[in-house]
Amino acid sequence: IAARLPPRLEGRWVSTGCEVRPGPEFLTRSYLFYTNRLFKALQFYYWDPSCRDPSYSLVIKGKLRLRQASWITRGATEADYHLHKVGIVFHSQKAMREVASWINQTSGEGCRGFLPPGRSWAPGALYEVLSAKTERDCTAALGFAMHELSLVRVERHFQPLLQPQQSGSRLVEELYLGDIHTDWGERLHYRPTGYQRPLQSALHHVHPCPACGIISRADEHHPPILPARAALPMQLSGSWVSTHCEVRPAVLFLTRYFTFHGNNHTWEGHYYHYSDPLCRQPTFTIYASGHYSQGIPSSKVRGGTELAFKVTQARVTPMDQVTVVMLNSSEPGSCGLAGSWSAGVEQDITPTNGCLALGIKLPHTEYELFKTEQDTQERSLLYIGERPTDGSSPDSPDKRPTSYQAPLIQCAAGSEEFSNYISLKYVGRKDANGIEALKPLPVAFLLFIALLFLRWD
Repeated sequence: IAARLPPRLEGRWVSTGCEVRPGPEFLTRSYLFYTNRLFKALQFYYWDPSCRDPSYSLVIKGKLRLRQASWITRGATEADYHLHKVGIVFHSQKAMREVASWINQTSGEGCRGFLPPGRSWAPGALYEVLSAKTERDCTAALGFAMHELSLVRVERHFQPLLQPQQSGSRLVEELYLGDIHTDWGERLHYRPTGYQRPLQSALHHVHPCPACGIISRADEHHPPILPARAALPMQLSGSWVSTHCEVRPAVLFLTRYFTFHGNNHTWEGHYYHYSDPLCRQPTFTIYASGHYSQGIPSSKVRGGTELAFKVTQARVTPMDQVTVVMLNSSEPGSCGLAGSWSAGVEQDITPTNGCLALGIKLPHTEYELFKTEQDTQERSLLYIGERPTDGSSPDSPDKRPTSYQAPLIQCAAGSEEFSNYISLKYVGRKDANGIEALKPLPVAFLLFIALLFLRWD
C-alpha cells in the first residue's frame, strides 16, 4: 500500500456499496473533483439498508484547497473547502413532506417558507437548500455538513487478478475522507480525526464491484438502485480479522483479530495498536475475553443484530519504550504490577480491574451492533458497531452504535488473509521505501490519546 502525499483527487470517486452513517442514515456517494479545484458531490439517501428505495438526493458544488499534511492524523492531508450551493431532489411525496417539516421546524426565518405546506411533489424538481450568493443555508435540519472534505487520504494498492488465465494485478485507488461524528448534535461542527468507509476511483476500483458502475452512472434525478442481496443469518462462530490498518478518531491506528465460540457464547479479541497509518510500528497489544448474549434483530438499524458483550479478562503487551515508560509510571494498583512492565512481555491486568492509563475497566459490558455480509467474492464479512467519536464506550443501551466500523473478514488458519495478517503483525514493521516510517509519538501525547482510548476497540 502506498499513500500519495499530496493526494491527487481529480476524477470520480464512488461508494462500493450501501453505506451506513450514525443515525442511522443509509446512503451512497459519487464525488467528482475537477483539475481547477472545483468539485461536484452527489449524495443519495435511502429509506432502507440495501440502498434500493431512494428518499432524496443532494447535489453539492464547491471548491476544495489542499493544505498541509495533518499533524494530528498522520498520513492525512488537511483541506479547506467552500460550498457554493447545495440542491435537493426528492424521490417521493413522503420524502418531500418529511424533509420540509424538518426544515420548517428547525431553521431560522430565511428557511421557514422553504416548501409551502401542501406543495405537491414534482419529480425532477431541484430545490436550493444552500446558496453562498444569497447566504441562505437550510441544510442544518438535514444534519448535513461537508467537514469530511477537511481530512483527505488517497491510498493505492494492487489487486491480484483472480481468473486462472490472467496473471498480474490491477491498480486500486481509495479515497479516505473524514469521519462523521456518532452524535447527531455534534456532527455539524465536528472536525474529523478519523475516516469513514473509503470511496474508490470509478476507473481504478476492486473488481468485481456491481455497485461501482451503477453509482458512477447515476445522477440526482436517477439515484442508484443497488442489486438485491440475500439477507444472511448472523453466523458469528469462527475467526475474523481486519483487512487493513484501521484508523480511529483521536488518532489510533490498529488491527483487530476476533474468535467467537458459538457453542458456549464466549469470545476473545486481540487489538494490535500502532503509531503509524500503515500499522508497522507497534505500540501495544491488548488481549481481551469474555462472553456475549444471544443476538436480537435491531429495531433501530434494519439489517443489524443487537448483542451485549461482557469483558471479564484482559492482558496487555507494551511493544515500544514509550508505552513501557507510560505503564511503569502509572499509579500503583491501577494497571498490572507497578513498575514491572517491559517491552514484548505480556501482563494480566484482570487483578487490577483493568488499566486506568489505557482506559480499560474490568469487568465491563458493551451494547453492540453486528452485521454479517458476503462480499462480491463470496467471502464472509463481519461489521461491528462504530465506536463513539468522543472516545467513550457504548456501556449503556442508549449508547448502542447505529453505524459500523470497517468490516472484518472471516479467516481460517492457513488461508491467504490469515497468513498475510500474521506476517504483517510480526514482520511488517519496516518499509523498504521508508514510506511513512514515522517516529513514535512523544510520551505526553501518547498519554493524552491513551486516556481517550476506547475500552476494547
